[in-house]
Amino acid sequence: MRVVGFIPARLQSTRLPRKMLLAETGKPLIQHTWEAASGARVLQTANGPSLVVATDSFEISAAVHKFGGNVEMTGDHPSGTDRIAEVVRRSFEDADIIVNIQGDEPEMDPRSIDLVVDVLRKNPSAQMSTLCTPITEAKVLDEPSCVKAVIAADGRALYFSRSPVPFARDRNRDELLSGDSPWRLHLGIYAYRREFLLNLTTLAPSPLEQLEKLEQLRALENGAIIQVGEVAHRSVGIDTPDDYARFVARRKAA
Repeated sequence: MRVVGFIPARLQSTRLPRKMLLAETGKPLIQHTWEAASGARVLQTANGPSLVVATDSFEISAAVHKFGGNVEMTGDHPSGTDRIAEVVRRSFEDADIIVNIQGDEPEMDPRSIDLVVDVLRKNPSAQMSTLCTPITEAKVLDEPSCVKAVIAADGRALYFSRSPVPFARDRNRDELLSGDSPWRLHLGIYAYRREFLLNLTTLAPSPLEQLEKLEQLRALENGAIIQVGEVAHRSVGIDTPDDYARFVARRKAA
């Protein structure tokens, strides 16, 4: 079963322009992410990691080529998922599982990639998989940019929302957060079965997806099973200048 990891990357970012190419550490951010993801066991082949950057930016493409990574150019797309689907449809007929890896998580644990693939492999009825981690802070629970996952007892995703769901009607929220928290933070990594990914990207945006602005709801609204694995901690994404400054400081202190 062939697994291929993809890092969709675009040049422009609203909160941190050109962040994929920021290089105050001596390496562009996209290279840090590439190197972290390359450590995943499931992406190893005899010829090196089965990992591809998918981008519509010639500057990003040149940077990836410079550090020896694999890159595929794409057209303009509304999402990273669509960008990946273009490359998979064109160049990866033999791929069985596709992993969507966030380009702005240079400190990701490669074991998270192994886990999201393992979850999909062990659940043949699922069309895709993703990860979550417990929420133990009120500010994370209340922050709309932190997506919450509601998960069934068997690990299937029931819903994703920017709201703090489930709602604790008769329980003290602070006590729950400090104990066995019922809330889960969704992590932006996905594994897809190839044909499902290609079909998903042909479907129109669904009503709940448009309300919440969450792509994964399109899959749920169309009857897909999303299996969810859990990790103890999330990696830190780079979204703002302060995020990047802290990352640079950590790298220089290491």
